[in-house]
Amino acid sequence: MKNTVNTRSLALMGFLTALTMIFSFTPIGTIPIGPLSVTLNVIPIALAAVVLGPIGGAAMGAVFGTLSFLQCIGIGVPSAMGATLFAIDPFLAFVQRFVPRVLVGLFAGLIYLGVRKISNAYVACAVTGFCTAFLNTALFMSALVLLFGNTDYMKELIAGRNILAFICAFVGVNALLEMAACTLVTGAVGAALYKARLIPQKPAAAGS
Repeated sequence: MKNTVNTRSLALMGFLTALTMIFSFTPIGTIPIGPLSVTLNVIPIALAAVVLGPIGGAAMGAVFGTLSFLQCIGIGVPSAMGATLFAIDPFLAFVQRFVPRVLVGLFAGLIYLGVRKISNAYVACAVTGFCTAFLNTALFMSALVLLFGNTDYMKELIAGRNILAFICAFVGVNALLEMAACTLVTGAVGAALYKARLIPQKPAAAGS
């Protein structure tokens, strides 16, 4: 896919980066629910994926992943889980926080391109928003179980339950709220950006 680097794209990336930083460094973007938090940081990733394509989405995912890792060491809104994982293994904590978010942005951009070929801009944006939030939860939790599943901390959280049952119980409400918020906001904002011609009217194929 051709990702044209121009002033408008850079300005939008700068704005979304600033928004992500505000969400990460202030309570505005984090709604605590139990041991996890509902995060609004997936919304800038979804918007970057819609407007700037898979590479833009991955870049914004990298920004989110970096800020998420910094929360593990008390920079921004503190994360109790992140601090615990960092104490166990700092490198794996970085991988668990960073890599899934980059993949989320990349996949979200590809999803938008695919859905846009068969539907209108609003539907494509809304579906991208939903998938961004869903993938964020799925990949984040998969990395958590894969990298830290054998630690005493995770064994206590899992408490002998089936992994799928544990994930559903652990993030159920959080994930649903994130998906609803990201779907509605990305759909509405994305449609407005499309009308303003800030989104390509006819997206190119992902491999072109």
